[in-house]
Amino acid sequence: MPWTLNDYPSSLKNLDKATRKKAIEIANSMLDDGYKEGDALPIATKQAKEWHANASNNEIDSFIKNGHVKPNPNRSSSSRPELNEVPQFVTPHSNGGWAVQAEGADQPSEVLDTKEEAITRGKEIAKNKGTQLIIHKQDGSVDEKIQYDS
Repeated sequence: MPWTLNDYPSSLKNLDKATRKKAIEIANSMLDDGYKEGDALPIATKQAKEWHANASNNEIDSFIKNGHVKPNPNRSSSSRPELNEVPQFVTPHSNGGWAVQAEGADQPSEVLDTKEEAITRGKEIAKNKGTQLIIHKQDGSVDEKIQYDS
């Protein structure tokens, strides 16, 4: 179930507004990536606290005013737990940029401008899931495989 600023887990209620909003944004993204709710919340909370500790006051104010926390309209209401144990791929995207996508997923979890950005995000997802990251070249052939143990 994707969360909003009006409907979120009680474990987030004691966070300040900006940190809670960032945690909801991160957790929703993780749900879209196939994480289980119970796994996504502690990771998202930790990352949101780190973001808040390292962000400037201007960044925090801007995020509170302009950051969006909306459920993905293309996401089904049930998570896809079968995607938790499958490899992540970094591949060239048909519309430009680089896609990060779980094997068997209907669509990429993210499309980023550069291969480096996609690799960084793919490594983060694969490491958190304890699975493999398979990085492709522009021509579609495999460039590198990285195994992360759970």
